[in-house]
Amino acid sequence: MTPKTLLFLFLTLFAGFHKSVAQTERPKLVVGIVVDQMRWDYLYRYENLYGDDGFKRLLGKGFNCQQTFINYLPSFTAAGHAGIYTGSVPAFNGIVANDWFDRNSGRAWYCAEDTTVQAVGGSDKAGQMSPRNLRATTITDELRLATNFRSKVIGLSIKDRGAIFPAGHTANAAFWYDSYTGNFITSSYYRKDLPKWLVAFNQRKIGDSLMRQGWQTLLPMSAYQESTADDNPYEGRFSWEEKPVFPHHTGIAANRAEQSTIRYTPFANTLLRQLAEDCIQGEALGKDSTTDFLTVSFSATDYVGHQFGPNAIETEDTYLRLDRELAQFLSFLDKTVGQGNYLIFLTADHGAAHNALFMQDHHIPAQSVFIEDIKHELNQYLLVKYQDSNLVQSLYNYQVFLNNKTIAAKKIDRTNLLDDIQLWLENQQGVTAVYNLENGDVLRAPKAIQDMITNGYYRQRCGSLQIILDPQWYSGYGQTGTTHGNWNPYDTHIPLIWYGWHIPAGETYERINMTDIAATLAAMLHIQMPNACVGKVILPLLSSAPEEK
Repeated sequence: MTPKTLLFLFLTLFAGFHKSVAQTERPKLVVGIVVDQMRWDYLYRYENLYGDDGFKRLLGKGFNCQQTFINYLPSFTAAGHAGIYTGSVPAFNGIVANDWFDRNSGRAWYCAEDTTVQAVGGSDKAGQMSPRNLRATTITDELRLATNFRSKVIGLSIKDRGAIFPAGHTANAAFWYDSYTGNFITSSYYRKDLPKWLVAFNQRKIGDSLMRQGWQTLLPMSAYQESTADDNPYEGRFSWEEKPVFPHHTGIAANRAEQSTIRYTPFANTLLRQLAEDCIQGEALGKDSTTDFLTVSFSATDYVGHQFGPNAIETEDTYLRLDRELAQFLSFLDKTVGQGNYLIFLTADHGAAHNALFMQDHHIPAQSVFIEDIKHELNQYLLVKYQDSNLVQSLYNYQVFLNNKTIAAKKIDRTNLLDDIQLWLENQQGVTAVYNLENGDVLRAPKAIQDMITNGYYRQRCGSLQIILDPQWYSGYGQTGTTHGNWNPYDTHIPLIWYGWHIPAGETYERINMTDIAATLAAMLHIQMPNACVGKVILPLLSSAPEEK
């Protein structure tokens, strides 16, 4: 073989290798959408009233993972957002709930609380937030690392935790709603001032304008066939109302400068959608060759769900309006980023139980209990034997937190104390089982529950005993509305739809965990998984995807 022939072969092989490397593609923009408290069945319950361009567009042209579940306990907002984006569970990422008792400091701690930072653009308390309590990287962090920080990552939500944890540690910014000022703000963790586009957005006072319109039903009342009658005992009311019925005169709240009230209306979703569009334009997301990532968490669905419950016309109306917001947002992305240039996933952080009274009226066992009442009764029971009425410090997150200082000072036998508490709790109505988290007692739980408890246990932030309630029993704050946090499918079966760049139309009924979302994104983007990721790639999605050209 002549030298010329060898050179030709070498150049040919090099060109082929270079071509294959150059073919690795990424979308211009990834948009992660979390719908707070969206039960999986809402995709179909309201389907007949959805338009063609929102949920139906995602379902018809996207890939639907029908059997997606949360794989840890408890199922709360902060843990859900952290789980989605870290691909991990609280046992590793540290976000066990929205609040917890910290064993090191001995006090209650809010998930995103950070007293070392200052508010930027808003009130002090609302702004002292950051991702520092998150112990793992996120898929958004990994994108920043993979592109030497050229990718822009921004998190948006009404809730601070809904913006902060998805955006990760290295985000360019996270912006959330300040209920004291009615503005979107950030903290000094991210930057020293608000960007000009956000200052202009806040100055428009869009929220006040939306609230002054009043909350009427989007459609005639007769169209809401998937909900209970408007006037019923299952729903909470606004402070100015005698009954929780339409129309809701939300302008009253705007005139009183009650900025927090918008959270409990679908107008908060409209406000966030407009913010997302202004952010994309103001930050020029998806405008160059480096992939950007925008996280958007719609929080109004959670607030509405808590106040009115899953069977309210208010909830149905909120989802019909969200469907329209999604349609407008998708149309905006088509025009600004371009069809086929952006990748979307839509999921939820948790679901919700039916209202207990509603279930009772339909002959289904259910109960809402006030967990602090149980704590008081439990401490009174322990007083007789241990001569102290404050041995149980809290029943946060369906777990028993002990007063460790008192136990140590009085030299109380911890093992005996835990046995006594466990026995007492297991004899209470509505308690299925109680597991000792300190001695491996959880191994006697059914395998599925055992895994969820183990996945949710981060020792420094968790209690000593895990309480499992009967189905449809939950810890609430009254008889109206609903809540979430348990292992049951109504709390843990969540939607997951993929749409856009390289996503085929289709669906799978394979069991998928929330933690698989980040692993799949890492594979699609050709970047490393988050550093505590326990998820697996969703093979039915990728095996159905078109090959790269």
